[in-house]
Amino acid sequence: MNLNLQKQILANPKNYQHLKENSYWHKFLNRDATLYKEFEEKMKELYKERPTDKLNEFIDNLDLIENVIMSLK
Repeated sequence: MNLNLQKQILANPKNYQHLKENSYWHKFLNRDATLYKEFEEKMKELYKERPTDKLNEFIDNLDLIENVIMSLK
């Protein structure tokens, strides 16, 4: 794995955690550094950091608040 790629992974704690939990990525990234985007997408999917995941969480929170308000009436 080249030095720039290592710095990118270490710069983001979630990337580093994902790499530690899924060590098979070491092999893939050593062989082909262009797979970093795929690695990052999988990490975002796992830790629910995609925009759609954040939007769904926001909607769920709104629904929860609405239900609490309706139960207080």
